[in-house]
Amino acid sequence: QVQLVESGGGLVQAGGSLRLSCAASGRTFSSYTMGWFRRFPGKEREFVAAIFRSGDKTYYADSAKGRFTISRDNAKNTVYLQMNSLKPEDTAVYYCAAEAGFMTTIASRYDYWGQGTQVTVSS
Repeated sequence: QVQLVESGGGLVQAGGSLRLSCAASGRTFSSYTMGWFRRFPGKEREFVAAIFRSGDKTYYADSAKGRFTISRDNAKNTVYLQMNSLKPEDTAVYYCAAEAGFMTTIASRYDYWGQGTQVTVSS
């Protein structure tokens, strides 16, 4: 079992930055691909970024490229999402997720999910 807890969300002005953290429990954290998704009100979860087990491979949604950076520290059982140049359209609940395989952008293929953290970007 893997338990995930997100933190770091909040209110920020357009152009600002936030760093989201996801703390994971379990000895097998390093065996999982980790992903970040976001959900807008009334919408399905949308892929943001993913990082492979060792951290040597990453993948980003077009909306995140050049602005967001995903990273992980396996020694601390933590994955991060650094978000820069935030826009009002980034406002959403952000979730971290774990998948026991290779990177995927498909939410249904992830095995474990956190409860989410709210990010609000004001204009």
